Amino acid sequence: MKRLLWWLIAATRGGVNRARIIRMLHERPYNTNQLAEALELDYKTVQHHLSVLEKNKIIVSSGERYGKMYFLSDAMEENYDLFEDILDRMQGVDV
Repeated sequence: MKRLLWWLIAATRGGVNRARIIRMLHERPYNTNQLAEALELDYKTVQHHLSVLEKNKIIVSSGERYGKMYFLSDAMEENYDLFEDILDRMQGVDV
């Protein structure tokens, strides 16, 4: 999980936005539109990041189409402290 999170958050261009999404989903579930509005990002951008996170089993979804809600996976919930540690080690990144 540690390597995966480093790659998803620190080693890729969209890592900061993925980290912001993970933080929000740690607080409560959201759908794509709610995340896009809260993060002030384009809907398609959020959709892309959600797809990447879901393919890597960081998040899971429930429901269909516009009602689909996203949650952190059990594995991500168990490793949330590791995620926060990675963010702390990334200097100069404001999430």
